[in-house]
This record gives sequence, structure tokens and C-alpha cells, in this order.
Amino acid sequence: MKMIKLGNESEECLNSDIIDDILSRIPAKPLLGMKCISRRWQAIISNPSFIKSQLQKAELLLDGFIVQDGYMLSRQDVKTVTYIPVMSKNEDPPVVHHKVFTFLPEQVVVLASCKGIVCCRSLLPSPNPSLYLCNPLIREWIQFNCPIQSHVTDSIALLYDFEPSRFKLVRVKRCEKEVWEEEEEESQSESEEGSFFFTFELYSSETKTWRKSQETCDCNHDLIKNKGVYIGGVLHWLTEGDKIITFNVEKELCLLISVPVPASQFRSVPEACIGEHEGKLHYVQVSENGLHVWYLDSLEDYFDFKWILKHFKTLEDFEQEHPRRFLNLKKRVSERVIMDTNPWMSPLGFQDGKSLIKVSSELYIYDMKSDKTDHACSFRQLNPQSMSPSTVFPHSLTLVSLNDA
Repeated sequence: MKMIKLGNESEECLNSDIIDDILSRIPAKPLLGMKCISRRWQAIISNPSFIKSQLQKAELLLDGFIVQDGYMLSRQDVKTVTYIPVMSKNEDPPVVHHKVFTFLPEQVVVLASCKGIVCCRSLLPSPNPSLYLCNPLIREWIQFNCPIQSHVTDSIALLYDFEPSRFKLVRVKRCEKEVWEEEEEESQSESEEGSFFFTFELYSSETKTWRKSQETCDCNHDLIKNKGVYIGGVLHWLTEGDKIITFNVEKELCLLISVPVPASQFRSVPEACIGEHEGKLHYVQVSENGLHVWYLDSLEDYFDFKWILKHFKTLEDFEQEHPRRFLNLKKRVSERVIMDTNPWMSPLGFQDGKSLIKVSSELYIYDMKSDKTDHACSFRQLNPQSMSPSTVFPHSLTLVSLNDA
């Protein structure tokens, strides 16, 4: 085989289309370093048309998990945000990164991550809070206004399909229904289900304004874990009550769908999270029976759907894999019989077949493809400041520039 050297002179002899094709199949992170090889390569890799081609040819893979600390009981944001990279084969344990968003003009909390782009917000309380859309890999960002009456409990999701000038944000807000005086006696004898509902507010990069959707969702349970998983034009939020809220952004249509197995089917209290894999919504659940992963098989708009079990691993198998770290795992998971106690084992985030799982005070990354569990770090390494739960955002890397947004 004839070797071709790609020096400053010899690379001119190589057809530029071939160079473009080769480079466009390389993931974003190594491509960023390749900009230093030559001015020509820098120009190629920075070209918007090349970046668009690279997104089509190189698979967008999970790079790590962003962990945003919860808020204080005084309703103040906590600035603690951490990045936990996933490990590759034959790689040393990941280094936890704390200074992830220092390139932004102020301290922020993370609200959403979608296809390599992250949405952040100024710390609250603030007299004039801002939202930021940024690409941490290339340290680019844009700034715009928060919706009115922003609150630390608000959930804002990001919809982004690799077009910098076109993105949307959706704020979902939990509200309490007003009870009319003539209905009070009747309502006291009925279930409280439906006394709360969710509203949806949308921001478009094209109009640069917020507007309130006419659609609402009757649901008495609050949002938990992964807030706003975006898949194929639809946002998904997991709730505390064995339901998932779905919102079709284009049609502004909301539906409640049930999880595969309700919590009442178990002796102990299970833990769960949702995420995306191969373009489908996945539901990851840990119970005394083990770790189960389902995916949602559905027709358009989820009017007709079913859950299909994709993966299963017993707690005994986890313990056999790491006897010292997971000693008496099944016994400890089974002992949690009320919600008010902290779970011994809980899935926090999921994407591309990998799940960030908290076991006691340690964090692990479980890969269902290889059926292997690797220790990521201690939860104390995240420097948690809040008593409220942290929010985990799976994150991928992209070279998409926000200069045209």
C-alpha cells in the first residue's frame, strides 16, 4: 500500500474532496485538535458546510454527564455544576471537571443539553436574569431574555436539530387549579388527582419572543430526574406518579403516558429515569428485581404505544461483578419501603445505552451493551451544596457554531 504524507506541500496533491470525506467521519473532539495541523485543515474543519456534513457522517455519541446541583430551601440557585466524562476502553478513570462554564459572562445553572448545545440561566434571585445557549467544546455562546417570573423550580427544555439559527425552548410550569366555592364540598370527597396542571411557554429563535401555548396537561405529580428529553420533535418529562408527560412542539399537543411497570407492583420503592437511545425513548428502572431498560415503541404522537423490554440485569449480577462495592446490594435496595428515605441505588441519567447510577455515595457508569459497570467518582467529589436532588444531563460534543444563531 502506498503511503501518503499529509504535510503542508504534499497535502495539496491530495484531492480536497477526499480530505473532506475522511475528516467528516471523525468525531468532534479529535477534529478540534486537528485544526492545529495546518491552516488549510483549520479552514476545512471550521467551514459550516463541512460541519453539517460531519454531523451526518459521524455518529453523535455520549461524551459525559453534566450534573447540576439542586436549589436551596430558600429558593436560591446553587452554582455547583460538574462534568463527568464517560470512559473509553483501556482508559484511566475519568477526571471530574468543575470549571465547565467559566467562559460565560456570569455564573449559571444548567437547564438543558441537546445534541452538544447547552442552555443555562443566570443564578436566581437576579434583578435581570438571562438565558444562555452555548457550545462548551468551542466556548461559543449567545444571550437572550428569560421568560417573565422565572423561578428556580422552572423546567426549560431545549429543541435543537443542528441548525444554529433555528432552535426552540419550552418552559413547563406546574400550577394549582382554582377551586370554586360551589365545588369545594364535592372536591373534598374526591381524589386530589388533577388539582394541579402544567402549562407550556415557547421561545423561538426566529421570533425571539416567548408565548404561552393554549395546551395544558392535568397532572397532580411533579417533575423529577431528567427534565425535558427531546426525541424527534417531542419533549418528555418523567413525573413522580408513574406517568411521563409528552409534548409535541410543532402541534402543541400534550399526552400523559404510563410507565412500563408502576411502583405499586414492587415491595420496595423503585427508582427510574428516562433517556434517548437510537432515536427512541428509554425508561430505566431499578427495583428489588434488578435493573430493567424498556424502550417505547409507538405510532405517531403516542396515541398507540407499547413498552418493550430491551435489557435486564439482576442485583445479584451487579454484586458478583463488584463484590466489595456492591456488597448486599439486593438487601439494601429492598429495605427502602417508603419514599421519604434516600434510595440506595438510583439511575440518574441515560443515553446511548449508558446510565449514570448512584449507589450509596458513589457514582457509576453502566453500559448495557457491554454489561459492564465502571466506577466514575464519589458523589462527594461533586461538592454538593443542596439538599434537593441534582439534575443530570447527558451531553455529546459538536463543532456547531452559534455565531449564526
